[in-house]
Amino acid sequence: MSGSKSSNPDGNAMSHPDEPLSLTVHSLPDPGADAPVLPRNTSGRWKMLAVLAVCAAPVIASYFTYYVIRPQGQRAFGELIDPQRPLPSLEARTLDGKTVNLQSLKKQWLLVAAMPSSCDTVCDQNLYLQRQMREALGKEKERVDRVWLVTDDGPIAPGLLPALEQAQVLRVDAKQLAQWLQPAAGESLSNHLYVVDPMGNWMMRFPSRMDLQGAGKAKRDLDRLLRASGSWDVPGR
Repeated sequence: MSGSKSSNPDGNAMSHPDEPLSLTVHSLPDPGADAPVLPRNTSGRWKMLAVLAVCAAPVIASYFTYYVIRPQGQRAFGELIDPQRPLPSLEARTLDGKTVNLQSLKKQWLLVAAMPSSCDTVCDQNLYLQRQMREALGKEKERVDRVWLVTDDGPIAPGLLPALEQAQVLRVDAKQLAQWLQPAAGESLSNHLYVVDPMGNWMMRFPSRMDLQGAGKAKRDLDRLLRASGSWDVPGR
């Protein structure tokens, strides 16, 4: 219609009907632009885990000693040592005269005999049972070391040496050793076999003058200890 003006649908006149539409494009934000940079300190993490492991060690030891060896009121054949006694920093000597600190025996289960060099009938029986108990553990035997702590400077009978090839034989001072290992009341130190855990704690004493039947019961105690510590203990030092 003449004289009319074009208008938009709202009825308002368009001031610039032919002006092209323009858009302003802004760049998208970078999600990581303002994020703080965290240091990757793996050594700190390992140190923290090490501290936690040290703190947890007594808990682990008390757990398998009191809840695994004696589950639901079941008694262990061996006598549990409470409180446990850590390996002393005691100097010992090998049969060829080299100096060894007893604390170097850590990180392995130890089945310990402590007797003089003049091995009598009880000594000979304990060394035999010590060897048989370890062999009876089968594939787990590599987690257990046989140790004979010789409490004097006398010679070892040549007939014993072949059976001691896979054992740790160390000479120690008897008085110093008595500050760590102790027999049951009325018994002598050489009448028992003793168990030391991989953390170096003397934690069990088997009954005096064991026979083969007693050794079988003692071996069951060792089985339970090895099963209980299987998640954190490994063979060898």
